[in-house]
Amino acid sequence: MKRPPGYLFPFVLFLLTIPFGPARAQQPVSYKWWNPSTTTFPVLEGQGWPKEVETYYDRFPARAKKTVRPVVWHLSQDAAGLVLRFRTNAPEITVRYTVSGALSMPHMSSTGVSGLDLYALNKNGGWEWDGGYYHFGDTISYHFTGLKHDYEREYHLYLPLYNHVKWMEIGVPDSSTMTPLPVRPDKPIVIYGTSIAQGACASRPGMAWTSILGRRLHDPVINLAFSGNGRLEESVVSLVSELDPKIFVVDCLPNMSGFADDTIGARLVKTVRTLRNLHPDVPVLIVEHADASIGSLDTRRVMTFDRVNHVGDSAFTSMKAEGMQDIYLLTSQEIGLDMESTVEGLHPNDYGMELYAAAYEKKIRQILHEPIGLSSTEKPCIQYRSKVYDWEARHREELELNQKHPPKIVFLGNSITHYWGGQPVCAKIHRGQDSWEKYFKPPGVQNFGFSWDRIENVLWRIYHGELDGYQARQIMMMIGTNNLAFNTDQQIIDGIRLLIRGIKQRQSTAKILIIGIYPRRAEEDRVRRLNEALVRLCGSENVGFANPGVKLTDTLGKTNESLFVDGLHPNEKGYQILAKALQPYLVSGHQ
Repeated sequence: MKRPPGYLFPFVLFLLTIPFGPARAQQPVSYKWWNPSTTTFPVLEGQGWPKEVETYYDRFPARAKKTVRPVVWHLSQDAAGLVLRFRTNAPEITVRYTVSGALSMPHMSSTGVSGLDLYALNKNGGWEWDGGYYHFGDTISYHFTGLKHDYEREYHLYLPLYNHVKWMEIGVPDSSTMTPLPVRPDKPIVIYGTSIAQGACASRPGMAWTSILGRRLHDPVINLAFSGNGRLEESVVSLVSELDPKIFVVDCLPNMSGFADDTIGARLVKTVRTLRNLHPDVPVLIVEHADASIGSLDTRRVMTFDRVNHVGDSAFTSMKAEGMQDIYLLTSQEIGLDMESTVEGLHPNDYGMELYAAAYEKKIRQILHEPIGLSSTEKPCIQYRSKVYDWEARHREELELNQKHPPKIVFLGNSITHYWGGQPVCAKIHRGQDSWEKYFKPPGVQNFGFSWDRIENVLWRIYHGELDGYQARQIMMMIGTNNLAFNTDQQIIDGIRLLIRGIKQRQSTAKILIIGIYPRRAEEDRVRRLNEALVRLCGSENVGFANPGVKLTDTLGKTNESLFVDGLHPNEKGYQILAKALQPYLVSGHQ
């Protein structure tokens, strides 16, 4: 017989009244708190003028208050695009803060306007996310619980998109580690835009397309978008042009429909010309008003979108015709918004933000020559294993050394290269320092070996500046042994092919030498097959190949254990043999 709805309700109430024993008092967790504004080094990422701001979480320098319109100055105090990075092994994280504006808007929730978003990178460079519990009031709080805490993870905390943060503290249990991370040294992506780029109407800060793009490219992003006020104004463009990014993005056409055609064209041309004149080596990406492709029933709106895009396209064409270099166009068709991708026909929802980010990523990778492939070996990512060294700190040190002492010969590789010797020094392990000093004497040679690196990690480092800003005579690379447990032979070859092409793009005159994978205990046959495939790859890519590792095997082709510490890493005697075997391949005059 069918029972009436709610027949279980009295029974449930009865169960809830049954005493199940005395309640255990939960011990309060003692916290330690970090206020980012008190840190002695820059930690707030996405800020272009950290030493010039009026209040800590502003996006513009204080002097802009006198040069930009009041509404732009007010919007510049919103924390859109600002990110705090830190490492912790905490099982829970609490953030408390205050804001100065309204918590929500009619078309955008409190979690996007005034909320936070917490992402983490695991040791292999993969992104993880936690939703957290939040409370909105005079003081806003977020509590992230049940976090994985088996090792220190790198966290990225995204700040509110449409509110001014007045004060903030981040807390972890006293027993947990808490290490603030400095702003990354990589050149940022600088975006000048409208409410769409500021983040309307993402459900949370990490879902703004600018945030998604930053995670996918692993690049810092400086968000200089101002809701309703991306108007290509000289006062704002002058400030934007003070920055030194890897690419400028100009996405202002959605706010230009109220201007005459000739004004739109003139402002766009002047903006691009200003950026190119001051930064002749930095590309500029112009973006159409993406909503033109929605196909709305409101024909007046479609005509508005079409008009500004037509004017923008004409201005772009005229600049190209006059010979302006390194300017690019992202079209509304490439972004590909549809009827389900916006809140009200203008501002993207989370799905629309994904479409934006995907289109931007594809275009920017093309412009910056940072292609990716299908397998993990063709997707650049970072890694972090803190037992021996700090991966990010070593990357930062490499960039600094490149500026101070531009190398003539560069060794790219993993721990086998890392532990050999040279600069920068690995403080804990250096097994071949004598042979390195004898055969690869600095300052001519620099060691770009990173322990535990796989192909995809070297690809990330190439895409993030380690081969930029100087001209080497030779790039030598041995990589792939750490991929044996994760990838097929073909995936390894495909990844190294992408590495070779990335090196050629950044060091076009350098001689490239691919070094065969060194012998590895119980993997000798597979290593031999891979090296045969590498010979064919180097032939097709027209680069050099050397296989000094054969001198570390016995007469049966097995790893000669007397030359290794552990069947993988050579000892001093093994390094001596490798160094001698590589001498004929070195480009002369490297010192």
